[in-house]
Amino acid sequence: MRPAGDRGLLVEVDDNPAVHALAAMVRERFGDLVCDVVAGHETVLITWTTATLDPRVLDALACFSPTGPTEAATAPPVTIEVTYDGPDLQAVADHTGLSTEEVVRRHRAAEYRVGFVGFAPGFAYLLGGDPRLRVPRRADPRERVPAGSLALADAYCAIYPSASPGGWQLIGRTDTRMFDPAATRPALLEPGDGVRFA
Repeated sequence: MRPAGDRGLLVEVDDNPAVHALAAMVRERFGDLVCDVVAGHETVLITWTTATLDPRVLDALACFSPTGPTEAATAPPVTIEVTYDGPDLQAVADHTGLSTEEVVRRHRAAEYRVGFVGFAPGFAYLLGGDPRLRVPRRADPRERVPAGSLALADAYCAIYPSASPGGWQLIGRTDTRMFDPAATRPALLEPGDGVRFA
């Protein structure tokens, strides 16, 4: 555990499932004592509004041991319809030694989980894809990636929620809106959510 400003604490854990278990525990047990709980890849940021953090929260963090799935992990996955026609699909096939059809088959067959959200509002970093589809970022990032672009980079998969610069490998696209600031839940995907592609 490390201080983060004068009213925050950054907790490092072993892996992403432990992140979600810890974040769920803090929200469920101490939601009235903390201001925000932010899940990262292997960290949880906890902030509060009072002068000091309630000692009960610190005690619970010191004793924390992840056990069992979180509520989000047991919910049905979000299914997103995708057209696999991205400009980097062939490059991904070439890099992996697979055909484009096999890249698509493996990508569709995998189950994903939102590890964390960042970079842009609604940009969910998905973990759990087929290890054969791990590819590097592009050597030359694009100045503008269209909203809805399905992309791969290293161990992650993501859908660009809005048009932005980006250096990930684009393998497809979706018409599903990933972020709507006017919605009750602005981001379609939240940390811990399961995701399938169809």
